[in-house]
Amino acid sequence: MVPTAEVLAVRGLSKTFPGVRALDDVDLTLHAGEVHALIGENGAGKSTLIKLLTGVHRPDHGTVTFQGREVSFGTPLEAQKAGISTIYQEVNLIPLLSVARNLFLGREPRTRLGLLDFTRMHREAEQTLRTYGVQVDVRLPLRTLGVGAQQMVALARAVATDARVVVMDEPTSSLEPREVETLFSVIRRLRDDGIAVIYVSHRLDELYAVCDTVTVLRDGRRVHHGRLADLDRLALVSTMLGRELGEVRREGLTKFSGGHHDTGDQPVLEATDLTVPHQLHGVSLRIRPGEVVGLGGLLGSGRTETAKAVSGALPLRSGRVTVAGVPLRGGSTPAAIRAGISLLPEDRKSEGIVPGLSVRENISLAVLPRLSRFGLVSEARVDSVVDTFVKRLRIKASSPHQKVGELSGGNQQKVLLARWLAMNPKVLLLDEPTRGIDVGAKAEVQKLVDELAADGLGVLLISSDLEELIEGSDRVVVLKDGAVVGELTGDDVTEDNLMRTIAGGNPADSPGEVASDG
Repeated sequence: MVPTAEVLAVRGLSKTFPGVRALDDVDLTLHAGEVHALIGENGAGKSTLIKLLTGVHRPDHGTVTFQGREVSFGTPLEAQKAGISTIYQEVNLIPLLSVARNLFLGREPRTRLGLLDFTRMHREAEQTLRTYGVQVDVRLPLRTLGVGAQQMVALARAVATDARVVVMDEPTSSLEPREVETLFSVIRRLRDDGIAVIYVSHRLDELYAVCDTVTVLRDGRRVHHGRLADLDRLALVSTMLGRELGEVRREGLTKFSGGHHDTGDQPVLEATDLTVPHQLHGVSLRIRPGEVVGLGGLLGSGRTETAKAVSGALPLRSGRVTVAGVPLRGGSTPAAIRAGISLLPEDRKSEGIVPGLSVRENISLAVLPRLSRFGLVSEARVDSVVDTFVKRLRIKASSPHQKVGELSGGNQQKVLLARWLAMNPKVLLLDEPTRGIDVGAKAEVQKLVDELAADGLGVLLISSDLEELIEGSDRVVVLKDGAVVGELTGDDVTEDNLMRTIAGGNPADSPGEVASDG
């Protein structure tokens, strides 16, 4: 149907956090009966925009108009009561309460005496969930349901609150294909009923299946708005990443040498048919000594999940990992570390550094067992290791005893690198190693990766920066929706080919034109 009445209008919305301009003068218009895609890479501003719309944060500048009047919600509950409901990627219900209680939370039916009317609640809960393809005993605790069914309960709850706008943040991340089809049918029904939907996803197939219009954010700004059908997939990917097809790559954008490394014949790491339910589907890759293999793909394609699966941080349903020809047994992070695999995680703050500990303590954390004898740690050996890597990586700190949380992002990243290099690994998995660090630190990290490969270390490089991925990799394995969709080698590792493969095209096809951001 053609959307008519304007239900939500955002004008000049801006939000700044300490040191970060998260949203910069963003406009967005949403009509009744419209499914609107909100997309962009990590850090583009999508989450900030949703939080401003739903009362988690207040904007620094700009206005939000909902159903014809200007609003400023102080809490998500206020937004929900007004008619804006949000379904998050992680189910935010109460697992110990029953399915029915979760569905009616805050609006429970009551008897004439003011008591909870469980009979009516259970009956209506069953009727409601049946329309979403969920047939369960609604008296059971929510936690007894699978994640997909829990997500459908969250969706049913959001719609049942008389919402006029429903925000869906990566709603299919935990759903089976059958459940995804049920979700799409629900979304189409919402559209037919005149309810507006903001749909956040990195899965292009989903966007084109259910969305009418699209807003693309990049670095906190709106770079495109219009009908989704007017933008083909390749143009959409190019707009998200800020790249133009046919654009000549400039010299000096990264500090990688740009040349290919000499590699050994036998792989130092071989991952075969890695499968994790809902996340990875038969991913295989191999890395030889001295080789940098890039993982390409949009956020949500399975890049981080692949690195975690290889390093034992994500349990496998099936698949095999071998290091220098020896099968990795146990499937745990300690086993992977002992075998010579080290992972530099994407989120250094929550999964990497320990901010309250010193630089010295953070660097030596993993290597302490190797520096001890009969349970006693040699402080002299710790000092020697720390001093070596502080100098080698040029970590800037007042002393090794300074808390790592007080350092810049770039120096925190170097401390993490030092921790894992001190383990003398055979394979180093780098997940967004230069994200969120300044230009100088980025150049130093890129140069270090080149040096490590030249020394014979096998490197897996995950990066959303196209120049970094292309110039730093000998080969690029491309992922989409948790599966390998292509591999680029040698002269085929170009921006055009990479974007075509990500978008689902054939890299051998001739480059097409990219639509204007508009």
